[in-house]
Formats: sequence, C-alpha cells, structure tokens
Amino acid sequence: MSFAYQDRSVWMDDLVNGAERTGYTMCADHADRMIPPLGWTLTDRRTVTRLFAPLSVA
Repeated sequence: MSFAYQDRSVWMDDLVNGAERTGYTMCADHADRMIPPLGWTLTDRRTVTRLFAPLSVA
C-alpha cells in the first residue's frame, strides 16, 4: 500500500521480490479489506491469481 497526501489517493500493488519497496506491506486478507479515508480514492493495481480456476469453460 502506498499513498499520496496531496492527491488523497491510496493504491495497492503486487509484492515484488528483490524490488525496492516504498509504502507498506500488507497481507492479502488485510489488503482485500482496505478502506481509504473519507474523500480519498483507492486504486487496486494488484494482479489476481486464482489457485483453483478452471483451465477452460465447456
């Protein structure tokens, strides 16, 4: 989770191993329940990977 006070915005990005980290690290459960302050926008830029997604639809 990162934020910009001047823009009143919060955004979520994927964790990347070895990358320079800015902001705060959150587990998926807490990130999924994140609610920004009143008047702020939240942008979720995380990619979603389903563990048990079907390979094809019949």
